[in-house]
Amino acid sequence: MIDGLKPYEAYRNSGLLHPTPIPEHWTTLRAKGVFYEVDDKSSSGKETLLSVSHISGVRRRSDINATMFLAKSNVGHKRCQPDDLVVNTMWAWMGALGVSPYSGIVSPAYAVYRQRRSASLLPKYADHLLRTSNYVAEYTSRSTGIHSSRLRMYPEAFFRAPLIIPPRDEQAAIVRFLAHENRRVDDYVRAKKKVIRAASDARASITDEVSWKYAAQTARLALVTTSVFRPVSRERSASYIRLGLRNRGRGIFHKPPQLGEHLGDSEFFWVEPGDLVISGQFAWEGAVAIAAEADRGTIVSHRYPILRGKPEAALTPYLWALLRSGYGELLLDVNSRGAAGRNRPLNDRALGKEKIPIPPLVEQQRVAEYVAVEADVRRSVEREIAAVQQFRAQLVADVVTGQLDVRAAAASLPPVEDDGPAELLGDDSDDGLDDQDNEAA
Repeated sequence: MIDGLKPYEAYRNSGLLHPTPIPEHWTTLRAKGVFYEVDDKSSSGKETLLSVSHISGVRRRSDINATMFLAKSNVGHKRCQPDDLVVNTMWAWMGALGVSPYSGIVSPAYAVYRQRRSASLLPKYADHLLRTSNYVAEYTSRSTGIHSSRLRMYPEAFFRAPLIIPPRDEQAAIVRFLAHENRRVDDYVRAKKKVIRAASDARASITDEVSWKYAAQTARLALVTTSVFRPVSRERSASYIRLGLRNRGRGIFHKPPQLGEHLGDSEFFWVEPGDLVISGQFAWEGAVAIAAEADRGTIVSHRYPILRGKPEAALTPYLWALLRSGYGELLLDVNSRGAAGRNRPLNDRALGKEKIPIPPLVEQQRVAEYVAVEADVRRSVEREIAAVQQFRAQLVADVVTGQLDVRAAAASLPPVEDDGPAELLGDDSDDGLDDQDNEAA
């Protein structure tokens, strides 16, 4: 469907800080002429709580895997309506914003904007446009702060940004075209995820088989592992990359680089390939992972216990697989205490006293081989999915800014009734976009 797409005949400058040509007959208008800020506070806090992600825009918090700690009360949260634009002021430079399809409430730190009656932006077009890399670059340029992780885009800065406005019928054509393209990509991603699940199920099956077979041969976790400490001698001007852990054993992600002077007061430690890294805050959700070669030279705070199996007793991949089993999840859960929302710190000393099955090393090696296969499958599939999602993002940017003319293509397509959020590489999350060490995603 995209092979025959061509540019428009004539272009002009859009006025964006990062040069973006637009079709000559399209218009631009400062955001102030399209939106106004809404500051409607909830008196009950009982409305539907919404979350804003750089991955998928505005979603109901109950529908996603958000990691920020919940407030004790939602009284004073900002109310928004369907079609309002919600912007995470602190993370606009990462694209954490979107047009809400829901009524609900959002953090009081967010900005809520509503279209003026005279405005002519279709909500779905606006959602696509304002989350493109073109506009993320605009937000970054218009944000203020002493370094990247402290950038803020305040309303007065957003209002100065020019918004690209095609004729309304072309906006509708763009929305229809992208709905069909998104559906095609989503079908591909769902199919690829099944491959990962199959490898995960095979690893889980062999882990249960081996651990139950040798359930009577046990040892305390602390006796078959070594706690690893490689202190970081922090340099103020050096750049460091911190790790975050996705829950349910879905691996590691890297946080944006930070200078040593901005790392805060936490103590940090180096991570090396083969380390078993456990989230001190979200272990109870299965946030455990084995570091790979790509994670060499990254760091974690003291909130992440790092273990390695003692070679004569326990293989590290086996230990990871065991912690991902039903028994391992139980151990992580009962040794994580707390009552403040999802804030349940792991008592790693208590965990170390727990007894775990210790099969012969040859049996552990069987499990380790399945762990390696799963890791290889996950890396391969995630590379494929990332490439497709990068293609999708570029296509969206090219279409909504008029680099490609989709009017004829869209005219031959039927309407898509439910153009929901795009399929994600993993379950949606805020991926650690916060000011604390809330790393599980």
